[in-house]
Amino acid sequence: MEYIFGIIIFVLDVWAIATVINTNETTGTKLLWIVLIAVLPVLGLLIWYFAGPRGNRA
Repeated sequence: MEYIFGIIIFVLDVWAIATVINTNETTGTKLLWIVLIAVLPVLGLLIWYFAGPRGNRA
């Protein structure tokens, strides 16, 4: 069961990183968010969800 939780967190982190990459933020800001999400997977994901940059919407 713990593997399922890990896989879900991994998929959400990949989605968050992809969303960060698709923003109009500077490269430094993108890198900072990616490092935060990668180093602190659960906490970084929550911080990004509430305070992070949002992807471009067409």
